[in-house]
Amino acid sequence: MNRTFKLDWLVLLIYFLLVIFGITNIYSSTFDANQPEVFNLSRSIGKQVVFFIISLAAGIFILSAPTKVFERFASIIYLVIIILLIGLYPFGSTISGARSWYNLGGIGFQPAEFAKVAVSLAIAKLLSEIQIDIRLFKSLVQIVLIIALPMVLIILQPDAGSALVFGAFLFVLFREGLPTSYILIAAGLIFFFILTLVAPLPFVYVSIIFVIISLYFFSKKVNKKVHFMPYVISLILTCGYVYSVDYIFNDIFEQRHRDRFNIVLGKEVDTQGIGYNLNQSKIAIGSGGWEGKGFLQGTQTKGGFVPEQHTDYIFSTIGEEWGFVGSAGVVLLFSFLILRILSRAEVQKNKFSRIYAYSVASIIFVHFFVNIGMSIGLVPTIGIPLPFISYGGSSLLAFTILIFIYLNLDANRLNEANF
Repeated sequence: MNRTFKLDWLVLLIYFLLVIFGITNIYSSTFDANQPEVFNLSRSIGKQVVFFIISLAAGIFILSAPTKVFERFASIIYLVIIILLIGLYPFGSTISGARSWYNLGGIGFQPAEFAKVAVSLAIAKLLSEIQIDIRLFKSLVQIVLIIALPMVLIILQPDAGSALVFGAFLFVLFREGLPTSYILIAAGLIFFFILTLVAPLPFVYVSIIFVIISLYFFSKKVNKKVHFMPYVISLILTCGYVYSVDYIFNDIFEQRHRDRFNIVLGKEVDTQGIGYNLNQSKIAIGSGGWEGKGFLQGTQTKGGFVPEQHTDYIFSTIGEEWGFVGSAGVVLLFSFLILRILSRAEVQKNKFSRIYAYSVASIIFVHFFVNIGMSIGLVPTIGIPLPFISYGGSSLLAFTILIFIYLNLDANRLNEANF
């Protein structure tokens, strides 16, 4: 059967709806009555339309490519991205304090966005190999290195927000058999990190002792042969980790990251300094009410009160001009997109295709959750775009490539299934 008839048309439809809605809101958030043209290349809206056309051309090319080419060249694509990330240090341009961009004739190119595609392909290739067993320490080390290498290079730019997204692959590893204990350890480290920032150190130590002892007695009830010594070692290591949190937070984190954490944790209120963006974003979203103020009618948007409103804070434009109904619609579209990709992943007989689909869904989820969360004050502001909607050529092209590789792989699945 022709590949066109086997495309996941629902995902393609959602993709177009999100991109078109994104272009609409970029137009509104950057509207200039003196230059209202959509195809004005001197303005963000004109550039985004061009980026969309380029992305579509790339998508069509990807759909026409043989399916096996993605698995065959996954390692090469990964290597190229690593070289590009390293090349930023001698040849990159610094924007907003981060050396994350190549300047190509006035057009910015951000390799970190495409690193997500490269790692998705590399992880899918490695995990689909017969000799790899994620439960084995040797295999797990290989997988972690593939994810950690671009993360470290991106953190050093420094761009902690883009690096954080690679945590999405934890969901993929969990689906492919990563023991639950690793997930619990990661969750525990995050929990105690945050607890250390908001609670006195003696209270944190007591909490650790309580948790470790509870885990020991629970494990002992399930398995009589459980030894006490590993729990003692875990207790010592966790206490040491907690003791180092103060150093990590004050000496490794940048001041802007510390400020944003403090605001979200309620440790300091700053509506004029670092907390200005968040405060104005919440005002804009709240002022939209149920149905919103209408397209081009947002007073916060037109007044330019929310910095970066067409990029990281695009959701504040949606909330103000489209209200709760529009905001809920965007959330539902992303939810349908993620669930659709996950459901298609489970009907793939090809392991490479399944793992890649899980990677795509996980990356989109983390971007979607963090971006909207920071716009309404649920998570610290770390500066990552809302997929398909925020302004940015590298972001739109990278997410388009992610989606269209998925569409290619899914169109060549060996079995059919209805959602």
